[in-house]
Amino acid sequence: MIETTRATYRDVLREPVFRTLFLTRTLGTAASSLRILALSVLVFDRTGSPILTALTFAIGFVPQVVGGTLLGAVADRVRPRPLIATGFVLDATAAATLALFALKLPVGASLTLLAAVAVFAPIFNGASARLIAEALTGDAYVLGRSLSSVASGGAQLLGLAFGGAVVAAAGPRWALLAAAGAAVVAAAWVRLSLPILAALPATPGSAVRQSGRMTWQLLRDRPVRRLLLVQWLPPAFIAGAEALIVPYAADRGHGSAVAGVILACAPVGMVAGNLVYGRLIRPRARERLVAAVIIGLGAPLALLAAPVSAAAAMVVMFLAGAAFCYSLGVQRSFLDALTPAVRGQGFALQFTGLMTLQGVGPLLLGALAEQTSVGTAMAAAGAGTAAVGLWWWVTGGASTVPAVPPVPCLPEQLSAAAIGQ
Repeated sequence: MIETTRATYRDVLREPVFRTLFLTRTLGTAASSLRILALSVLVFDRTGSPILTALTFAIGFVPQVVGGTLLGAVADRVRPRPLIATGFVLDATAAATLALFALKLPVGASLTLLAAVAVFAPIFNGASARLIAEALTGDAYVLGRSLSSVASGGAQLLGLAFGGAVVAAAGPRWALLAAAGAAVVAAAWVRLSLPILAALPATPGSAVRQSGRMTWQLLRDRPVRRLLLVQWLPPAFIAGAEALIVPYAADRGHGSAVAGVILACAPVGMVAGNLVYGRLIRPRARERLVAAVIIGLGAPLALLAAPVSAAAAMVVMFLAGAAFCYSLGVQRSFLDALTPAVRGQGFALQFTGLMTLQGVGPLLLGALAEQTSVGTAMAAAGAGTAAVGLWWWVTGGASTVPAVPPVPCLPEQLSAAAIGQ
């Protein structure tokens, strides 16, 4: 049953567990953006290779499929406070290592280090998402996810802007050290502010074997699979379109500086869309409007196939970013579709697919642009996104999600859930 009572952002931020996770995750995201930008500058200075520089940006995405599918159960089996703090410590260690040794390490070794850290990202994010789901209920949970999206977009902008200033003023090595310091602050913040919360009772079997079985069970369940796909596919198409903004601007004669502004309009739109949609639209209406908003996310991109002005391209990307608020209409259904015993695993899987497909989308659309044109690839990204919205509407939207969590527990998880009650 849909929760119709409206919450406020003040209600959400009043919850201490969410507040700690929200602030530390924002700081951690800014640090990650700073680290990626600084290392990209270092790689380009050393190699002069656009391909290796682009790979530096993408290397943190695809390896997450390993952690999400094979290690996701760790998010439910380990106490969340040390687990989340460990994630920030790993980020800090990677940034400090790159700052101290990147000029001596082969580029391949630096990228391998980033890939290794990325493998564990779904575990830490799954544990954080599970805590938020336990701390917030009903519309407060949806607004909590809205605030998290806003913070993510804002932190990325802050990290990139601050990173550009630090790199220009002091060089990439000091920017990497700044990223390491921010991650250390986040780890200490979690350690000192997050309450000592228990993990779910231990279950027989290794985390790898259990993660593999539960990943398969989650993907086999139709309601869960639909909810995962509707959260995965639109961002994959839009990430592909964003990856083509630089060549698109070059084709239209706008220049690289304008390309950066066009690209920045998407996260600005995402922040605005989440704030407005989360605050002004009632919970029931959010769920009814999912298909329409997804179609609105993709349709404007078709305009980029035409020779529009730079200002029009900025508006298109702003609207595309704003329409990402559709995910607020899916959050309640996804939470209800997961049993408490597998929520950490479910959130880890959701995060894994989201990150992985945002790495795959640019590759596929880039290949299409090579064979046809950048405008055609942009139009394809918009059409693909709109098709997801049409599919969600035709297949019944959130109305097909049962009120009772459908995913069956493994026998040992059933006993663990009973013990937890």
